[in-house]
Amino acid sequence: MNLAYYLVAFDLATDALWPSLGLGKGFQDRGLGTFAAESWQAYTREVTQGAPLAFESEVLAFDAKRLLCRHTMFHATEGWQAAENEVLYLCVDLTARRVGAWPDDVLARFAERATGAAAKRLALRR
Repeated sequence: MNLAYYLVAFDLATDALWPSLGLGKGFQDRGLGTFAAESWQAYTREVTQGAPLAFESEVLAFDAKRLLCRHTMFHATEGWQAAENEVLYLCVDLTARRVGAWPDDVLARFAERATGAAAKRLALRR
């Protein structure tokens, strides 16, 4: 797989994570969305097209307007780590097309899921 396909796979991992955080379709119905402001990828071992993949996703940190997550990609049957991805997401008011604040119920879900693990490359603020 080349870089573009790793990013597609990590984006699908984000789609799988969103419902547990109160994001996705219901969030969009509230006029809100998420934009990925920054991402970092690290490759540990090559996977080939068609390899079965599995992901673990975690909330590393968040504040009123930002969310920092890490996805780790594994070979689904052999268990070895293939790559990891950190992403800094922003809460966006889709009507105004500007960064806004996460709703309180979403912040509560972030707090429930936050692992406290340290990010390797990204941060909430520069």
